[in-house]
Amino acid sequence: MKKIIIGFALILACFQATANEGTIAFVGATIIDGTGAAPLQDGVLVITDGRVRSVGPRSEVTLPDSTRVLDLSGKTIMPGLINAHGHVGDTLGLEGGQYNRDNLLRQLRLYARYGVTTVVSLGGDGEEGFELRNEQFRTDLQRARLFVAGSVVTGDSEQAIRREVNRNADMGADFIKVRIDDNLGRTPKLPRPLFEALVDQAQLRRLPVAVHLFYLDDANYVLEAGADLIAHSIRDLGVDQDFIGRVSERDVCYIPTLTREVSTFVYESEPAFFSDPFFLAEVEPDIIEELLSPERQTRMRNSETAQAYKAGLEVAMQNLSRLNDAGVRIAMGTDTGPPARFQGYFEHMELDLMVESGMSPLEAIHAATGVAADCMGLSDLGTLVPGNWGDLVVLASNPTADIANTKTVESVWIAGNRVPDS
Repeated sequence: MKKIIIGFALILACFQATANEGTIAFVGATIIDGTGAAPLQDGVLVITDGRVRSVGPRSEVTLPDSTRVLDLSGKTIMPGLINAHGHVGDTLGLEGGQYNRDNLLRQLRLYARYGVTTVVSLGGDGEEGFELRNEQFRTDLQRARLFVAGSVVTGDSEQAIRREVNRNADMGADFIKVRIDDNLGRTPKLPRPLFEALVDQAQLRRLPVAVHLFYLDDANYVLEAGADLIAHSIRDLGVDQDFIGRVSERDVCYIPTLTREVSTFVYESEPAFFSDPFFLAEVEPDIIEELLSPERQTRMRNSETAQAYKAGLEVAMQNLSRLNDAGVRIAMGTDTGPPARFQGYFEHMELDLMVESGMSPLEAIHAATGVAADCMGLSDLGTLVPGNWGDLVVLASNPTADIANTKTVESVWIAGNRVPDS
C-alpha cells in the first residue's frame, strides 16, 4: 500500500480509460460529493472496478498498489448530473418518430459528453430503451445511464388504464408516467376516477407514479390521490401554505422542468445560447438555421400558447423559490428530448434558472445529483461515496462559486471510464 503525500508526482497526465479494471485515483481536486456537504479541498477520490472505493482529504487516503493516478490539482470534481425528467430516443434533428437503438445510443452519448450521466426517461420508451437499461450495470459503460417508464399511460376506461399500467410493469418499467393536463384548455384531462385507478394499479405493481401537470388544483388533488412525483412545475398560481404543507407531509419530490417552458417561446427570436461555444460544440448548423427561420419565429411570436407558457415560467420560478425555502425536495429535470429541447445543454441551462430562482449553486447541484438520485430511487448513483458507481465530471472551475462553471467540462467518467469526446 502507498500513502498519498503532498506533491505526489503525476503518473498519468492524460489517461484514457476504455474499460475500468483495477483502481483509478483522482488526486488534488476540489470535490463536491453530491450529498449537499461543503466542497472538500485538495481531495482524493479512488475508484475500483467502477465504484467509489474511498474519498477524503489527500492526507487521509491510502491508495492500493498499482493504482493509476490522475493529478487534478486546481480542478473540481462533482457527480455526474442526473436528469430526473428527460426523454430519449425519438428525436433526430427536429423530427420525431425516430425511436431506435442507434438513436438511443447517440443521445445517451450526447448527454454523457455534457456531463449528464443518468437520464430518467418519463415516457415514450420502447423495448430498445428497456434493453439498454438492462445492459448498463457493467464496469465498461461509457454512455449515460437510462431508466424508463414505458408509455405515458392513457385510456378511456378503468380496465384500459389498469391494462396499460400492467403492460409497462410487465416490461420492467421503473416508473409509471401519466398526464393530468388540458394543454391550456385545448384537450380533455384524464378523468379523476381513472387517475385513481392508475395509482391503485401502480401501487399493486409497486411502481412510483410521476405526474405531468400544470395547475395548482391538480397538484393538490394528485397528492391526495397518492402520486409519488410531481414531474413539472405548477404554473398557473403561486403555491400556498396548504400545498406546501401537503407536499412536505407526503415528502413528494418536485421537478421544476423550467427549460421546458423556455423551449416553448425562446425561438421567437435568436436565443442568446446560439452563440455559446458549449452549445455550438454539439449542435448541427442546419438545426440552428431552421430555428432561425423568419416564418418559425413569427409563428412563435404570434402563438397564444407560447406566450402563455412564457408567463407560466415566471410563476414556475417563483414557486420553485418558495418550495425550496420551505424545504421541499427539488430534483433537477428538464423534459429534454423532444425537438428543440437540446439534450445535455438544457440541463446546464436548468441549473442556471434554478439559481436565478433563488437556489444557491450548491443547492442546485445537490438537486441535480444526490437529491435527484434519492427522489428517483437510484440508490447507488448521485453521490461520490463508497460503494456508489464512479460517475463524475471534471470541471476547470468550481460551480459552487458560479453555477455557470458547470459548463467548464474537461472530462466525464462513467463507472470509472472516460467518456469519449465524440
